[in-house]
Amino acid sequence: MQVLYTAEATAAGDGRNGEVRSSDGVIDEQLATPKELGGPGGDKTNPEQLFAAGYAACFHSALKLVARHGKVALGETTVTAKVNLGPNGNGGYQLAVDLHTHIPGVPQDVAEDLVAKAHQVCPYSNATRGNIEVALTATV
Repeated sequence: MQVLYTAEATAAGDGRNGEVRSSDGVIDEQLATPKELGGPGGDKTNPEQLFAAGYAACFHSALKLVARHGKVALGETTVTAKVNLGPNGNGGYQLAVDLHTHIPGVPQDVAEDLVAKAHQVCPYSNATRGNIEVALTATV
């Protein structure tokens, strides 16, 4: 693979109750285990939120790219990623993702086609394909 960009982040401390920091210092976040997982929750983030934010942003860029290539004019679009965490049945845990894309101003079939094409282009989708369940929905 020809590398176009490398992001680097380091986790320190107590895992889900530690800290993450990017090599350039832009991300410098304290982590807390969510209350739903028996942790303190509060105003700190967690790995699932960070993954959801990254996936939503990346998928949104892929959506804009395929629309531009298909000469489809888009208005204000949004992508919401819900990252679900649950047991995998082997004593470990697994993720599943729901990607909800809102594309107003286009017919439903066009929205669904754009989402399907974005799912083929998005690096997060390519990384997760065959590894975790990703459910796609498109609304107009």
